[in-house]
Amino acid sequence: MSTSLALVTGAARRLGKAFALTLARAGYDIVLHYRFSEDEALQTRSEIESLSRRVILAQADLTQPSQIESLLSTFQFLDVLVNSAAFMPRGNVDSLSLETWNATLDLNLRAPFLLARECAKKMTDGGLIVNVTDVGAQKAWSRYPSYTVSKAALESLTRILARALAPKIRVNAIAPGFVLQSEVVSPEEWERLVGRIPLKRPARTDEITSALEFLIHNQYVTGQTIIVDGGYSLI
Repeated sequence: MSTSLALVTGAARRLGKAFALTLARAGYDIVLHYRFSEDEALQTRSEIESLSRRVILAQADLTQPSQIESLLSTFQFLDVLVNSAAFMPRGNVDSLSLETWNATLDLNLRAPFLLARECAKKMTDGGLIVNVTDVGAQKAWSRYPSYTVSKAALESLTRILARALAPKIRVNAIAPGFVLQSEVVSPEEWERLVGRIPLKRPARTDEITSALEFLIHNQYVTGQTIIVDGGYSLI
């Protein structure tokens, strides 16, 4: 009986962890990527193993192409890639450093491109690539310029990859709205932002991960961005 394998980047915590657990429940073994969060990665591994799934821990700095290459050497085949790792620095256009700008695009855009290109070679029986973008990709978030630009570009890359890799591999994106409060957002600002959402609450993680389940099961969807934002994109 063949085993299905999924790579999730940034899988130790937050939404990346939720995506990894969702795939484990769906029967996938997991390549669990993390950068700094080793303790959380070990905890997530235990949770996945409790579901009787195998876990390969893979530590890497995805802003370094050589480390992406090393990560990919840990497995020979792949069925699903979820590009979830991201960097969201705060800074206005006039205060954002070039170093921060480059680091954001290296992780949020270049890494998904390199991972998708190389993982596609390991999807010998076809596969699914899911890029995690953000409802902010369609906004003009002046306090997060590098993040917003990187996620908008990632949605464009999703469409390009979907066309380039079809028909064997499907490529889609999931664009969450407000789910888990970010470290860079104060509780007061979080409450204000959530109050503007038409549905007046943040998403539950399962409401985001159900989009991944849909993309796994509906094999006639490619090149699309599924927005799960409680109506935030309407305002």
